[in-house]
Amino acid sequence: MNAFRVTLGHAHLKVRDLERAITFYTQFLGLRLTERVGSQFAFLSGGTLHHDLALQALGTAAPGTPRHAVGLFHLAFEVPDRESFAAAYHTLDAAGIPVAAVDHGISWAMYFADPDGNGLEIYWDTRREPHGAETWNGRSDLLSAQRIDGVAPNVPHVLVNPSLTRDAGENAPGWRETRA
Repeated sequence: MNAFRVTLGHAHLKVRDLERAITFYTQFLGLRLTERVGSQFAFLSGGTLHHDLALQALGTAAPGTPRHAVGLFHLAFEVPDRESFAAAYHTLDAAGIPVAAVDHGISWAMYFADPDGNGLEIYWDTRREPHGAETWNGRSDLLSAQRIDGVAPNVPHVLVNPSLTRDAGENAPGWRETRA
């Protein structure tokens, strides 16, 4: 065992357009800009830390990450309750951002991408809710907008193709057609 303990301090993302990325993360994730270093770096926070997210501009010609390459799958941001989850879902959906929303039993999660294709997740931890599970057993049931809003019952066993959650921001084929 290590003689030290770590906690995750921040994530650092490379983006093509710094202004576009700042706008996206402040508008859709509610982060606030805490510092900017010229046109190359921006630091954003959602809490008390100087920054939870560092953005680095590479320019509009920067290549994207290959779809099946090893690397970061997504960054996850937690919301405290169903109401916040629903508000985030409807905000993204109203802006035309493709979102894959699923019930994992231990959490409700929505997967989408930023303008550069970086995978993102907003989730609500449901382990302590009456409908929540203690552990994740691979469950990924489709969440309809009605269920997210609390006006429709659970419809189990409507599985989401796992590739759709990663590719949501790339207009995954069939996602809009399969969303309830």
